[in-house]
Amino acid sequence: MAERPLDVIHKSLDKEVLVILKRGAEYRGKLIGYDIHLNVVLADAQLIENGEPKKSYGKIVIRGDNVLAISPVEIE
Repeated sequence: MAERPLDVIHKSLDKEVLVILKRGAEYRGKLIGYDIHLNVVLADAQLIENGEPKKSYGKIVIRGDNVLAISPVEIE
């Protein structure tokens, strides 16, 4: 049986993720919360530009309406 999208996101809890927004902005951080509307909470969040961190934040909430994609980040 195929996994549901929220199941995949749930497996990413407490792990690094990349959140891509509809306007093209990208944030990377530890996923510490989400809901069925894809509102997400990231800890140790960073704004990413051209693949590099541009600005650091503590904890941020991203409204689900703005989310285009959420991707797990492979830690090397």
